[in-house]
Order: sequence, then C-alpha cells, then structure tokens
Amino acid sequence: MEHSLARLLKAPATLLHWLGNQGTRAVAVIVIIGVMVPPIGALLRPFLTATVFILLGIAFARVDINSLRNHFRRPWLVCGAIFWYSFAVPAAVGLVCTIIDLPVKAPELFVGIMLQAVTSPIMSAPAFAALVGLDATLVLVALVGCTALLPITAPLFTMIFIGPTLAITPSGLALKLLILIAGAAFCGALARRFVGVNAISRYRVEIDGINVVLLFVFAAVIMKNVGGYLLSHPLAACSITALAFVIYFLLFVLTVPVFRAAGRTNALSIGLLTSQRNIGLMLAVTGATLSELTWIYFALAQFPLYMAPHFLKPIMRQMLDREGK
Repeated sequence: MEHSLARLLKAPATLLHWLGNQGTRAVAVIVIIGVMVPPIGALLRPFLTATVFILLGIAFARVDINSLRNHFRRPWLVCGAIFWYSFAVPAAVGLVCTIIDLPVKAPELFVGIMLQAVTSPIMSAPAFAALVGLDATLVLVALVGCTALLPITAPLFTMIFIGPTLAITPSGLALKLLILIAGAAFCGALARRFVGVNAISRYRVEIDGINVVLLFVFAAVIMKNVGGYLLSHPLAACSITALAFVIYFLLFVLTVPVFRAAGRTNALSIGLLTSQRNIGLMLAVTGATLSELTWIYFALAQFPLYMAPHFLKPIMRQMLDREGK
C-alpha cells in the first residue's frame, strides 16, 4: 500500500517538475490557451483572488532574508528606488494623463493605466533581473519595500487622480490590499518556518511548476475576453497592445538616467523594476468593479510584462559588458 501511495504522489510531483522546467515557454502557451478557450476563464474567474494570494504567498516564502539584510547596508539607493517607484512614477503618470485629458477622452483606459501606475512590482521581477544579468537582490529589496507601502500609496493616488470613477473607495482599496499582502506575507513566513528554507530551495523546480499552474488560472481569467475583442475590434486591440509596450519601455528608459550616478548596473536594475508592475494584484482587489475595456487593457499589458525582458536581455548584456571594459 505504501508503494502504491508513493507512486500516486510521484506522478503529480513529476508533472510539476516538468512544468517548472518549461519556464517562459509555459507562460507563452498559457496565454495562448487563455485567449483561444475563453470558457475556461469564465469557469475559473471566482478563483482569481485566491490565485493571486497563493502566488504572493509562494513569492514571500522564497524571499532570501539574508540578502534583504545585506542590501539595507546601502539604504539611500533602496529608499531612492522605492520613492521613485511608489511616489514619483504614479504622480508623473497621473499628471501626464490629466494634461492630455485622458480621463475625459478615454476614462476606462485611464483607470487601467493609473491602476498599473500605482501597483507594486511583480514578484518575479528579481528572477527577470537575474535573467538579464542585473542586480536581483537590489530589485528584491525595493520590491518588498514597494509592496509594503502599497496599501498606502495605491489608495492615495487613486483618490487624487481617479476619484469616484473607481467604484471601490480608497479605504476599501487600502483594506483589501492590506489583507491580501499581509496575509500572503504571513503565510509565506509560516511556510519558511514549518516547511523549512532548505526544503523550499530543494523543491524550487516543483514550486515553479505550481506557479505555472496558478499562472494558467490567472491568464485564463484575464484573457477570457481578449479573443472576442481582437476579432470585433482588431485595430483597437493592436493599438492598446502597442500602448502597453510604449508605457513599459518609457518607464524603463526614463528611469535609467535618474539613477545613472549609482552605476549602470543599479540604474538598469531599477529601470527594469519600474517597468515590471503587478497588474494582477490590482485586478484581484478591484476586478469586480472594472469595465470590460479596463480588463482588456490589463490583459494586453501582460504581453510586454513577460516578453520585454527577453528583448532587453542582449541590449543589457552589451551595456554591462561595455561598462566592465
């Protein structure tokens, strides 16, 4: 009987290991399935918030506490990155959108862009930084700081720039974000305490496989209306996708010079962090109140989020090699 149980448990572990080794290929397939099979998204939509919560919890469980401590030895750079990400960028985005009258011309699109501007970095930002040869630890420390501030900064900027257009109140948004982030951090800490750091490290590939499964749920939900919108509004869909790429690269390009005095590696690291914004987190706490077009923007904005770091990889490697010389 023990042998049968072991074989029963081995099958899902093997599958998770295989999924974890697929990396970005798995993400690409996930997005395609989400677009092409919208009924799956409709079926999984009630699980969106729980999926984001578990993804956050896993990310917190994998945080390297020693790396966090070591990076606090240069607090000014970390504090500068957090201030730029959490305060300067949302304020600048809100002002630019107001100047060009976007809240009046395209209010639903404006809500999506502002929620993107006020959210925290995606939890995989350090992994993307490591992928392109940047300082993953600096990105991680700034990420934790930005995420901790989110229940304060997100309601503040949504109140200033979006106001009553967003159905959820600033206090309601703050409470939901606080529960989601603090709860995930607490569960992550419990996992580190009872599962153990060594076990989390040893089964990192299987955990990556779990992340792939969770990302499938997230992608299926967020992409469920994209296929229909693409067929009925092809020009608008292409324009929104292009806009998402432009915003991504603008945030990166405008950030790097601000931190150039700290060294090219640090500047590029903070630039990448600033571009990698966790739209899914905002969707988890505001999804029920958002219009279809805002959902479409969030969905199409996933493409630069996961594709752009791979485009930037050879450019960044070349820039870093030039700095080394």
